[in-house]
Amino acid sequence: MIELAHYVRNGFVESIHYGSMAIFDGSEITGLGDIDSEILPRSATKPLQASAMVRLGLKLPDRLLALSCASHSGSEMHRLAAKEILNSVGLDVDSLQCPTDRPYGDAERRAYGNQQPARDVHNCSGKHASMIATSVINGWDINTYRDPFHPLQIEIKKEYLDASGTTSTHVAVDGCGAPIFSMSLKGLAKASSAVATGSTPARARVFDAMRAFPEMVGGEKRFTTEAMRLIPGLMVKEGAEGVEIAALADGRSVAFKVIDGSMRAIPVVLIAALSRIGVDVSALHELAHTPVLGGGLQVGEIIAAIG
Repeated sequence: MIELAHYVRNGFVESIHYGSMAIFDGSEITGLGDIDSEILPRSATKPLQASAMVRLGLKLPDRLLALSCASHSGSEMHRLAAKEILNSVGLDVDSLQCPTDRPYGDAERRAYGNQQPARDVHNCSGKHASMIATSVINGWDINTYRDPFHPLQIEIKKEYLDASGTTSTHVAVDGCGAPIFSMSLKGLAKASSAVATGSTPARARVFDAMRAFPEMVGGEKRFTTEAMRLIPGLMVKEGAEGVEIAALADGRSVAFKVIDGSMRAIPVVLIAALSRIGVDVSALHELAHTPVLGGGLQVGEIIAAIG
């Protein structure tokens, strides 16, 4: 592991976030820390899951396909889009098997008020709706779509292996209840590059959808959405427990994990990583600023430890 970011208070390094990072230039991988051991990539692999579903016949407009890749904020726009995906195959939100939840986004949670938690509000509802729709299209059982041995999940794992060129030795249950397959950071960087370069027609569709509708992938004022808006041709996706990927249409990509699972250092680390692979990150300057407060005033900030 290496030092990825420092939490600095009044010039004193109070905390250090360690982790590992894979940097892919389109042909060669550079490793910072351990990039060969497998991690659980969590939602950072949603573009791969969506690519598998498009390959299996899922036909959605880009706006809805982008939601298939989302860890969305739970706005009314996102909720209606998840319902639209289900309605396209004659189903409704009762078929969702993700947990009930309140909105992930701060503003969206406030707007939601005292309404009861609901499944379509869950940040993975777009993915689950698309998994159900893909199962309907292929005549597969929709009641068991989360089973790792379901035909859909078998095909998703194949997509992981094909895009990454690596192995996957472990399957776990993601926070939303769907399977998550292990993958090395090296494999995750290569797989992300494969989506961004459109190495298959399905992957090209997913990349184009995410780029066209970044607000569906995250939400207003979310780092993921704003970074894609500000950097032409950039695909970004976060995963729980400190995982992040970014890739460009020319094949350059990065994948990293903050080993303590914290998400707070992700913006500054990703921006530093993008700069390292030659991306002009000047438009992301405001997003890189994560203040450390003392007495309600800024007394420091989180800074990247990689050059």
